[in-house]
Amino acid sequence: GNFSPMGVLWASIGASPAYETFAGCAETLAGVLLIFPRTTMLGALVCAADMTQVFVLNMTYDVPVKLFSFHLLLMAVFLLAPDLQRLADFFFRERAVAPPKPMRLFHSQRGNRIALGAQILYGICLLAANAYDGWTNWHVYGGGSPKSPLYGIWDIKELAIDAQERSPLLTDYQRWRRTIFDSPERMSLERMDDSLVRYNAAINSNDKTIMLTKSADKNWKGDFTYQRPAENQLILDGKMDGHKIHMEMQLLERGQFVLVNRGFHWVQEYPFNR
Repeated sequence: GNFSPMGVLWASIGASPAYETFAGCAETLAGVLLIFPRTTMLGALVCAADMTQVFVLNMTYDVPVKLFSFHLLLMAVFLLAPDLQRLADFFFRERAVAPPKPMRLFHSQRGNRIALGAQILYGICLLAANAYDGWTNWHVYGGGSPKSPLYGIWDIKELAIDAQERSPLLTDYQRWRRTIFDSPERMSLERMDDSLVRYNAAINSNDKTIMLTKSADKNWKGDFTYQRPAENQLILDGKMDGHKIHMEMQLLERGQFVLVNRGFHWVQEYPFNR
């Protein structure tokens, strides 16, 4: 319930790498087919199908590229416009479809060959640039990105504020339930009501220190030292919002989550939906 609609879409797509790869390949296929004149109509059809889905998802999950995806859809329809009559004959009128009329840019065969070569070269450059961009993003934001030295979801077993122990009551809004370390520069605290507070985190593994800051408040700062008695145990001591904080945490096993351990089942007698 605390996810935004876009967060729900991003999380659900990311939860299935196979579907994420399939969707990306379908979009890439449309782009590759558009490079060659003989496959332009097929590429535009694939693109129209891809972008219809993308546009509807953007509209229904409030993703902020609605106009851009709609423009791409219109471009696909524009490329299909010269062949709409032939497509209607094939799909709806059960008529024989004549081959398309050749459309040449230049009168000379040599000029058309040069134009085709330039088009293919430009397409190769686009593929290379996007492949490099995807590779870079994978290592900066995706599964190949660096992880925090304290990577994981940590259950806060004991929490003391100014030496006063805070029991894990659902009505205690100031009490935290979990600490989450993902990227090296970020840390999140989950409250008892499951809402998240995100911080910038500078973790020094040598000195065992964590300095927290907020992007919205340049003057705010929190300082902690940490101990890790065991691989699945973490102790934080420090100061934050003018209060002394002591936290003892235990690492959650990632494999215990159903989303991770459910796996694939070709045959199911009953739906598994929980």
